[in-house]
Amino acid sequence: MIEYWHNPRCSKSRAGLALLQENGAQPEVRKYLEDAPSADEIRTVLAKLNIPAISMMRNGEKTFKELGLTKTSPDEVLIQAMVDHPILIERPLAIAGDKAAIGRPPENLLDLL
Repeated sequence: MIEYWHNPRCSKSRAGLALLQENGAQPEVRKYLEDAPSADEIRTVLAKLNIPAISMMRNGEKTFKELGLTKTSPDEVLIQAMVDHPILIERPLAIAGDKAAIGRPPENLLDLL
């Protein structure tokens, strides 16, 4: 099973979902802006991605700057910012078992199939 953190307003997120479906996957869609992940869920995904928190963030987002965040902010500060403001989470994001992928480009998601 693939869990897909989706923002239907984002063209990359729509493209990633379509790509997975075209390749036979039926992901469980989570509209993460409405159903924000917990800090523990974000930590788990970061571990599966094997990346620092900043690499899972939309650091060009207006909210990132308004919160005074920087690329060198501690991971725990960035994780809490993603919990409080899920718009900061890079999208799309898919999780399958012990692996996860950020769909930028969408073809990255195919690694989960």
